[in-house]
Amino acid sequence: MGMNSEVKTSYFYVLYCNDGTLYGGYTTNLERRLKEHNDGVGAKYTRIKKRRPLRMIYAEAYRTRSEATKAEAAFKKQTRTQKNKYLIQQGVKEPLKEQHICVIREESKEHDKHSEKL
Repeated sequence: MGMNSEVKTSYFYVLYCNDGTLYGGYTTNLERRLKEHNDGVGAKYTRIKKRRPLRMIYAEAYRTRSEATKAEAAFKKQTRTQKNKYLIQQGVKEPLKEQHICVIREESKEHDKHSEKL
């Protein structure tokens, strides 16, 4: 195996599901992963038709998969109230069902937060 000089950013992300639930996951490509979920080929949880369409409302960038999956696990352990509070503290707007832009927290101190339409 050769050395890969290009380091892929790992993301913990949160989807707002059409049924009002939240889904947290991990990826290295936010746009591709959202498309997979909406195409019904993502996680088992998001394959259920009533949960689609899904919107990506939040993501955190990490240098390693380990850091991203730890953030995902910590998020999944929280209650819905705690998850909502966390998302709002990170800049996601209420009500969550009306959030149409994904707030992305970068690891870099320079660009701490930015938002994108995904």
